[in-house]
Amino acid sequence: QVQLVESGGGLVQAGGSLRLSCAASGRTFSSYTMGWFRQAPGKEREFVAGIRWSGRIAYYADYADSVKGRFTISGDNAKNTVYLQMNSLKPEDTAVYYCAANRQELSRTDRLYDYWGQGTQVTVSS
Repeated sequence: QVQLVESGGGLVQAGGSLRLSCAASGRTFSSYTMGWFRQAPGKEREFVAGIRWSGRIAYYADYADSVKGRFTISGDNAKNTVYLQMNSLKPEDTAVYYCAANRQELSRTDRLYDYWGQGTQVTVSS
């Protein structure tokens, strides 16, 4: 199966930036979606951003309203790596961030994702 490993989390002050990385290994597919979700204490896991590849072409990206304009998802399809550039971070962005993948069209529904990383902690202080 596919293994996903997140990295890049840490502690940052409000207004700062972080870049998360998600490296996929094992079997991958020519057409797939990779997404970022996050879960804060006491809250459900929520969609952050996703990107869809068909072959080597990334043709669609989607963002939650809460991060639109601040976060950017990108990737290196040849390296099976997806990134989440997070700018203008706010304390409410504090959460464990998870990378996920599926073989379907891009979705904001976490249950539709087949593979998950273990998460990386992002803490934004004020």
